[in-house]
Amino acid sequence: MASKMASRLASSAAVCVVLLSCLGAAAATGKTGRITVYWGQTASEGSLHKACASNLYSTVILSFLTNFGSGHYKLDLTGHSWSAVGPDVKYCQSKKILVLLAIGGGFGKYSLASKADAKAVADHIWDVYLGGHSKTRPFGNAVLDGVDFDIEHGGSKHYDDLARYLKDYSKKGKKKVWITAAPQCPFPDRMLGQALRTGLFDRVHVQFYNNPVCSYRAGNVAAFTRAWNTWTRSLPRSTVYLGLPAARGAAGSGYVPPATLVSKVLPIVQRSRNYGGIMLWSRYWDLQTGYSSAVKHAV
Repeated sequence: MASKMASRLASSAAVCVVLLSCLGAAAATGKTGRITVYWGQTASEGSLHKACASNLYSTVILSFLTNFGSGHYKLDLTGHSWSAVGPDVKYCQSKKILVLLAIGGGFGKYSLASKADAKAVADHIWDVYLGGHSKTRPFGNAVLDGVDFDIEHGGSKHYDDLARYLKDYSKKGKKKVWITAAPQCPFPDRMLGQALRTGLFDRVHVQFYNNPVCSYRAGNVAAFTRAWNTWTRSLPRSTVYLGLPAARGAAGSGYVPPATLVSKVLPIVQRSRNYGGIMLWSRYWDLQTGYSSAVKHAV
């Protein structure tokens, strides 16, 4: 009896060692397979349905609500029919793909004049794109999953208030409202630094491009690593994504060839406990290069 018991214990211990070994290996690689992509700025990128049907992305961000604040709003999905987007959103969500609305961007006119203005913008986004009700819903009864802050100009004030108001809707609606951001890699981000300090952002897609001081390149590996570690350690409650251009022509600088990303960059960023995956600009450029297909296995 004792010998059988010892044999069983030894066998169980061996199984535990194997399981822990496997779990340890998984933790060491840090792979998530998650790729976020921006969509909506050219008809040449194809439909939202096709983007989600590719099975390459875990999140698609519609870009952009280019104008907001002081009662003025403008949605710019260049080359795309709004009426077609609604059914496509539902299709994406049926595949467990999050669909977010990006606000801001490099062009357009936007700012928040006051806390009251931030509340008005939050109410507009909720009523027109999320779980609220409005006569002017461009995507019909499709309900987006959340909002991505891509604030590149227009001032930094009251985005912390906007994040709080939007987050409050998670308590009022039937599903969670995801709040994400796309700051530039120099830390702290000059536009979103104060908002990010609220700790309300579920995910942060840091743009490691168009900023040579912190982008990955030969001779700048240490600076890149410091920047990445600063972001991840400063946002312990957020999942952090490595933002990259999907082609050389997609950004002024910061392009990382797929082979380099897989062999040199991902091993650095995947050490972080809150590493979430990569973000790509954009679906159009990804179609040209096949970037996501080349790296997804390692992400």
